[in-house]
Amino acid sequence: MWALRALCLAGLGAAIGGGAAPGAPAPGAPAPGAPAPGSRTGNGGPGGSAPGGLGCAGGRTGWGSLGLSQEAGSVEQLSLHCAEGSLEWLYPTGALRLRLAPRLPPTSAAVKGGSPPHVTACIKPTGTFRGAQLYLEREGMLELLLPEAPRPRARCFSWLPQEKVALFLQATPHPDISRRIAAFRYELRGDWLARPALPAASLSACRPCNDTEILMAICTSDFVIRGSIRSVSNDAELQESIIGVSATRIHRQKFPLFQAGGRPGRPVGSIRTPLRCGVKPGPGTFLFTGWLHFGEAWLSCAPRYRDFQRIYEGAQRTRQNPCEFPVD
Repeated sequence: MWALRALCLAGLGAAIGGGAAPGAPAPGAPAPGAPAPGSRTGNGGPGGSAPGGLGCAGGRTGWGSLGLSQEAGSVEQLSLHCAEGSLEWLYPTGALRLRLAPRLPPTSAAVKGGSPPHVTACIKPTGTFRGAQLYLEREGMLELLLPEAPRPRARCFSWLPQEKVALFLQATPHPDISRRIAAFRYELRGDWLARPALPAASLSACRPCNDTEILMAICTSDFVIRGSIRSVSNDAELQESIIGVSATRIHRQKFPLFQAGGRPGRPVGSIRTPLRCGVKPGPGTFLFTGWLHFGEAWLSCAPRYRDFQRIYEGAQRTRQNPCEFPVD
């Protein structure tokens, strides 16, 4: 069988699935070169037992495998439970079927009378993704997500918890499989996080935040930084703008996104936003808020600080501020 090597980020959270799950998409939507229905799947074929799950710790996982010992017509089963992680497939042969099964919290149930909650996944290939193509399998139908040698951009999609969704990673035939590695990072998120649409999938990311969204952003964002714009650069290939920020005060950051490097006592960092938003450098002090997406800071709301002060002080007077925040 395979030689597994797991790369811990904050613990392991991928579980090898049993062979009872279907090894290939339903008839009518096969991937190119997909194996026949009777081919070997999982660990030990149909009816075989899995060698046990690798538990999630801290919501992250890393997983890797060599495909050299896998049969060309086989489909291996893998379940992804963690909120985020990575997968690396060396010398791909055959196929992998990755069942997306995030562990949703009890509060993820839809509010009575409201719309059902969705789960969102984002996939970002490495710059050296080679040797396979990645498909989204939804209710037996396939959609190509990543061709071989894709651009290193994230692809996001959503589904309802009751829908059957998986990723189908199909090796592409090559006479020489050396130096081919199909590797990507993934994030699994649910609407219970009350976050705006992820940057790679948002159609309204450029819309200015209203007062309520600004007040919620300072309470729930991954980072809240007061500072000024140092520069704006555009990446046409990735369709992203990178905003260079000089921070005067770091109110919150989950990871050290902003570190010393600018003027004495002024941490600096960068925040990304879709290129179509047309961000321009401008004077003044802003309150930058947003989310981490594949380890990068993405902009959510960025009001001028004086406007934020007015909004927050007005909410305080009417007792409608969702959390306490230092204003000076």
